[in-house]
Amino acid sequence: MGERARRRFRSNCSAAISQHSVTMTIFERYVFRQAGSALLIILLSLSSIVWVALALRQLSVVTSQGQDVLTLVKMTTLALPNLMAVIAPFSLLIASIHTLNRLNGDSELIVLTASGATIWRAGRPLLLLALLVGIGVSVVNHFGMPWSLRLLRDYVVEVRANILTQVIQPGAFTSPEQGLTFHIRERTPDGELQGLIVHDTRDPALHQSYLAEQGVIVERKPSNYLFMNKGHIIRRTDKDEPAQVIVFDKYAVDLDQFEKKFNDDGDLKPRERYLIELLNPKPDSAAYLKSPGQFRAELHERFSNPFYPIAFVFIALAAVGQAHSTRQNRTQQVAIAFVVAAALRLGGLAVNNVVVITAAAIPLMYGLPAIGIAGSLFIMERNRRRLSASRFPGILMDPLADGFAWLTGNIRRLAGRARPLPDGGA
Repeated sequence: MGERARRRFRSNCSAAISQHSVTMTIFERYVFRQAGSALLIILLSLSSIVWVALALRQLSVVTSQGQDVLTLVKMTTLALPNLMAVIAPFSLLIASIHTLNRLNGDSELIVLTASGATIWRAGRPLLLLALLVGIGVSVVNHFGMPWSLRLLRDYVVEVRANILTQVIQPGAFTSPEQGLTFHIRERTPDGELQGLIVHDTRDPALHQSYLAEQGVIVERKPSNYLFMNKGHIIRRTDKDEPAQVIVFDKYAVDLDQFEKKFNDDGDLKPRERYLIELLNPKPDSAAYLKSPGQFRAELHERFSNPFYPIAFVFIALAAVGQAHSTRQNRTQQVAIAFVVAAALRLGGLAVNNVVVITAAAIPLMYGLPAIGIAGSLFIMERNRRRLSASRFPGILMDPLADGFAWLTGNIRRLAGRARPLPDGGA
């Protein structure tokens, strides 16, 4: 072979390798695009279902607490980021399984495996998508969730502050919370309450009722007051004793006592704190002094959550990432993948509660996703060896068959050349 021929051969090989690399890159982009679009659709669908469930729970904000629909939408939407750490990984799991099943159903995984490519050709774009989801979950955990929960807390306080100005409807008995009931006969255009009844049984040791002909709400910072005219107060401290009846001409009640206290000390919960506030809580923080384990569990929960999307992709690859015939039913493998992923995530939530009690369980919060990844890698390696073992006889027999065909062909050609000429042929 001359020098020019050798150069031409090397150039052709380089072009073939380059074309093969571009083809694989296009395939990875195709897989990423398919999985990404499926992830967005599934994430929006699951988020919508969760949003509707939260809205149904908060429907009392509109029905019994006199708020508008916009307030309901705001409060429900602000509660959604708190659940994204659970919704996003499972959305990615469903999207990965759907994409791999689609690739196998269209025989793309079969062709890819027959060409000598490994499972990682389809796994790399899915792992890249898992990395992006993990980053998104981390951003939501450290910034989005504390911001939304703080804003939600302000909305709740605002709703509670307007308990009498917006909740009480004329002619109806209203219960903003269990054990507290309001009723008015009518409300005048200037805001005066006529025929007022307030029944408070929240304290088991003290039941009291206020009855007044007239009442008016006066705002005096930092609280609101209800001034009642010409009424009675009925108090009962013991069910075996007669009730006490107090008659008054004018009586003022601080409306703060009718508000449900979520945090009497005004301290923030662990989930409402940013990362720096979890790492360095104030020494006089009542929530930290009461339960430092909750701060520890919340901190490590935020750092361990981003590993679950990666673990779920590995589980999907181990379950349905291997090329199979389109006649084979993989429903059982899909069900096992969902059960394993759900058990892994529920185990993480259970370990989070254990970390509140003891810090010795912290490694388990990171170990559960690692166990899922390691187990998936083990299954994928076992499947690869099984596939290689099934190919081994073919690897030995194919060259022998080719050699035998070449040998018989040459024998037939030689026999044809050695055939004698017909008579008369000179």
